[in-house]
Amino acid sequence: MLKKCTTCGSQTRDYSEFPSPYDPSVKIVRCKSCRRISLPYVCPSTGKIGP
Repeated sequence: MLKKCTTCGSQTRDYSEFPSPYDPSVKIVRCKSCRRISLPYVCPSTGKIGP
């Protein structure tokens, strides 16, 4: 299944998904590339930046 990376917006099959630490009702999806280089993400619900 393809998911859209929260950080870069790319469609990927190789991802991790977890609840946002700022709003647990929101899922954060991170592609392999963004995880590897530790790009920050923005919680779509709160606008807070995560590592």
